[in-house]
Amino acid sequence: MTDQPQRVSWLREILESVLPALVIVVVVNLFIAQATRVEGQSMEPTVYNDERLIIEKISYRLHEPERGDIVVLRPQQRGTLPLIKRVVGLPGEAVEIRQAQVFIDGEPLQEPYLDETMLGGMPTQIVPEGHLLVLGDNRNASNDSRSFGMVPYEDIIGRAWFRYWPMQHIGPVR
Repeated sequence: MTDQPQRVSWLREILESVLPALVIVVVVNLFIAQATRVEGQSMEPTVYNDERLIIEKISYRLHEPERGDIVVLRPQQRGTLPLIKRVVGLPGEAVEIRQAQVFIDGEPLQEPYLDETMLGGMPTQIVPEGHLLVLGDNRNASNDSRSFGMVPYEDIIGRAWFRYWPMQHIGPVR
């Protein structure tokens, strides 16, 4: 009969240890941060295929995304993997691409993170309130706002914050 109380004690101990840990993991993943894997080459040379990143989810509860932020978003086509892109156009801005250059309200945008000349263009578009225009850093191989349009704030999962794999590239995502 002493076997039954030991089992109950063991089960209780496991529940007291594992259950709070699971709750913490779920809360962190839903509201604070989550890990993700980069799929594809659209953000090269900033981040590469198969790199692992931490996405933080708090800052956009406190302020709106800023130009240059690297965000992870839910694509409009449900069932596909999240996308990682750079915020280029903010609400109310006129964004145009011509002569391999992005223009914001008629002024050329300085983009030191690009390493090749962009092909093609985009006629002037006004970014609606509550939306962003996002582009990949590898503009010639990116599925971005040029193809799927403006991104509503509610489709932003979070900001790419920290790269933890591969180890030789560990550090903040810029």
